[in-house]
Amino acid sequence: MSEADKKSDDEDHQLAPVQLEEQLPNTYMIRPNFAQKFRAAYVKEVVHAVLNDELADKSYDVEATTALCKHLSNEIKVKLKDLEYDRYKFIVQVVIGEQRGEGVKMGCKCFWDSDTDSCAQDIYMNDTMFCVAAVFGVFHY
Repeated sequence: MSEADKKSDDEDHQLAPVQLEEQLPNTYMIRPNFAQKFRAAYVKEVVHAVLNDELADKSYDVEATTALCKHLSNEIKVKLKDLEYDRYKFIVQVVIGEQRGEGVKMGCKCFWDSDTDSCAQDIYMNDTMFCVAAVFGVFHY
């Protein structure tokens, strides 16, 4: 093997210089800062506005109730994302029923961190229907 062949083989096998990546500070948060904490009063205003806007001219229709519940919960989630609660997961539950003058009781149980997690709800009623919307905001660690 000639000297030129050895040189070309060495050039082919040369390693590229190692570049070190910049070390970024740790951004792991175990609690939201005060400005980003879930505020039930603001969330209740959002839910109230969505329910009043969407249900103002509606009457109870058993066939349309399922689709309307899905639509309302999606609208509420879209509006909640505008509040920019970083790292919060939202669970939205919407229940619609016919207004017959009967009582309805609803309950829920949650296992959560009372410092960061919370819930908000609002009720809409007209002559033919009632609607209960509940939003659970859970901080995602």
